[in-house]
Amino acid sequence: MFVAWRDMRFATGRFVLIGAVVTLITLLVGFLSGLTAGLANQNISAVTGLGASSIVFSAPADGEQASFSDSAVTADMASDWAAVPGVERAEPIGITQTRLETPDARTSVSLFGVEPSFGHDAPTASGQLRLSAAAAKELKVTAGDEVSIGAKQFTVESVGDDAWYSHTPVVWMSATDWRTMAAATSGVAAGSAGAPFATVLAVFGNPTGATATAADAQAGTVSKSVLPALMAIGSFRSEIGSLLLMVAMLFGISALVIGAFFTVWTIQRRGDVAILKALGATTRRLTTDALGQALVLLIVGVGVGIGLTALLGSLAGTALPFVLSPLTTLVPGVIMVVLGLAGAAFALRSILTADPLTALGGNR
Repeated sequence: MFVAWRDMRFATGRFVLIGAVVTLITLLVGFLSGLTAGLANQNISAVTGLGASSIVFSAPADGEQASFSDSAVTADMASDWAAVPGVERAEPIGITQTRLETPDARTSVSLFGVEPSFGHDAPTASGQLRLSAAAAKELKVTAGDEVSIGAKQFTVESVGDDAWYSHTPVVWMSATDWRTMAAATSGVAAGSAGAPFATVLAVFGNPTGATATAADAQAGTVSKSVLPALMAIGSFRSEIGSLLLMVAMLFGISALVIGAFFTVWTIQRRGDVAILKALGATTRRLTTDALGQALVLLIVGVGVGIGLTALLGSLAGTALPFVLSPLTTLVPGVIMVVLGLAGAAFALRSILTADPLTALGGNR
């Protein structure tokens, strides 16, 4: 890499400039990746935290996709799924978005109505709520305080970890309370025919694919494993595609910027490359020299960009839904390096395949 080191030593300004561009693109990609992960977490963390193997929806109308907003499972569906071979239990979960209030504050929340058998998230009795940390912070309440939903009063039984659904903090309530509230909204008496029972079923266990398909046909449901089921959250489905497209476009731009820089740089090194080839330098050695130069530039630029992303992300985490993790820093950095090398390799193709005499000029 003699020529590469010489270039970087005697053309410091150019390499500092392109290095700064790489750093800024890395910062932008890393910050957008962290924001994407943070927004996704505020959409789906309650669903992914259920610990279920699959989510069961009521069958949608023809031509439509299953969704949390339209799903309404019945007690018969829950019984059918509980009897499926390989299913340990099928827990009904009612989901409603509403307002939770105190005399001094109010906030939008997602109510998750669950049976006592659900586990540690379930309140121990009707009239009690288990608040996620974000909901408790917004309302400035702790265990034992009183809150209200509409005209009905509830007691905060406990405050748990953060859990989010569709950008609202989750509040856990008993299935009985949820059904009473849902029935009042729908105008159907609780417990009567047609009264709301639950939104979805959280299935625990590992039924085979054929067994699950047969259960769906019998119960009139649609079951999905947890990750595909996330696309049934409308806000998540609309956001994630746009944000991932922007990240992908930034990766493409980074490859184009690096490729354009090394295309111009290679043309300016035309004479040096031609002389080296005329003196016997192999194409492999010249390629190693050029790509080694690109790799050094990318590692330095990307490294500084990741450091800035980590610094600014830790500061922004208190004000923005930002996730700082290897997935939002190191992974985008590796992709940036790979794409940058691909762009640099493409830029070298024309000069490294040229004949030395042609490159030097026919009249020399």
